[in-house]
Amino acid sequence: MKIAVYGREFQPSVIPYVQHLFDSLIARDTELWIFGDFHRFLEQQQVAFPRQLHTYNTKEQLPKDVGFMLSLGGDGTMLAAVSIVGESGIPVAGINFGRLGFLADISKDDIDASMEAIFSGDYNIQKRTLLAVESKQAALFDGNHFALNDVTLFKSDSSAMITVSAYVDGELLNAYWADGIIVATPTGSTAYSLSCGGPILMPGSGNFVITPISPHNLNVRPVVISDNVELHLEIESRSAKFLLSCDSKTTSVSTDIRLTVRRAHYQANLIRLKNYRYFSTLRNKLLWGLDARNY
Repeated sequence: MKIAVYGREFQPSVIPYVQHLFDSLIARDTELWIFGDFHRFLEQQQVAFPRQLHTYNTKEQLPKDVGFMLSLGGDGTMLAAVSIVGESGIPVAGINFGRLGFLADISKDDIDASMEAIFSGDYNIQKRTLLAVESKQAALFDGNHFALNDVTLFKSDSSAMITVSAYVDGELLNAYWADGIIVATPTGSTAYSLSCGGPILMPGSGNFVITPISPHNLNVRPVVISDNVELHLEIESRSAKFLLSCDSKTTSVSTDIRLTVRRAHYQANLIRLKNYRYFSTLRNKLLWGLDARNY
């Protein structure tokens, strides 16, 4: 089986877990395709690889018959892996070498059992909705303008706030006076949007959430909208530019362009082991139900 591996540089303390994973993959006689920069990093860490090894730098260089992709790192690494896979439909499994691990939910202590389950097909595919952000006036992110978590607008410096006028299917929703706004998917509702006071949306709920960042109007609150609508955004600012973020990708954009945010035409396929439970993950990661007075 052909397996793609994606990762970034991380602390040397997890290298033994990475070596253990590669030993497991070697024992299963897999054909490995490793992201080029990550391969060079692992070589510097003296990780042992199988003899039959290939590298790739873009999704176009991956063979069509890759069985799945392993993302080694935290949730940010997982977002980048989903971006590389794109609309190919390749399932992605995340082994958490980071901290929180909402997306990369496989523990580094459970590598053996997890690999056994994945290679035997004992898992579920969970489809996750993505956002697409576009503009008729400018090409954004070299065509890779899709986000699993969120699309975010920020003011470009520490100067005055910006005004973001949001239209839902052509009807004015609100003019936000704020440092910016976040448009988040259900997947991204537990990320930046949550830290700015947004609600948690269950995956598959068919919604997005619009969350203002430090709004000047104190009675403005996050709004949940259907993912079937088109959201148009216009920006006013004392600066000539603002920052546009699409998951981990960020670019500077002129304030004279109009943005359209809509549901992407494809979904991400995430590998979930049979013991995965969404609400259990929420309770564990967000420490729900714990009371310091009991300890």
